[in-house]
Amino acid sequence: MNRQKLIINLTRWLAVFLLIAGLMPINLRAQTVLIISGEVTKPLTLQAADLKAMPHTEVTGNDRDAKEHKYSGIPLSELLKQAGATLGSALRGENLTKYVAIKAIDGYEVIFALAEIDPDFASRVIVLADAVDGAPLPQGVGPYRVVVPGEKKPARWIREVKSIEVRFAK
Repeated sequence: MNRQKLIINLTRWLAVFLLIAGLMPINLRAQTVLIISGEVTKPLTLQAADLKAMPHTEVTGNDRDAKEHKYSGIPLSELLKQAGATLGSALRGENLTKYVAIKAIDGYEVIFALAEIDPDFASRVIVLADAVDGAPLPQGVGPYRVVVPGEKKPARWIREVKSIEVRFAK
């Protein structure tokens, strides 16, 4: 075994030992970075403070518990606009084959046609929520969650969002 592999293996074992001993806290759910990439002109890496400073809107929707909740968040269209996604009058022709893939920390992924998010096409506002009923999203749901008002099933209400990518369907 060469020296570099030995160092890597020792580092891994040390991390495991520290984790077991409780000396190294790891909280994957504390990720507060959001990456917006793909078919955009200005890929973004947004920190929690960046997202908190953006204008928020409120939407209501029924979660899996069948109760209505009030969510506060940033419209996905605004985030995509900042990243330079094709929206508005430019969303026509070939650009109508674009979709948005949203991925969670655990690898769960959902998609939306870009037109579903564009306010020129859709009447509902899909948000990247960071609060529910006036409180931050709980661990296991946040820090960010997509909320889609009006959907009969909240299957695309993806939790623990880590990235948003605009792609061509072709």
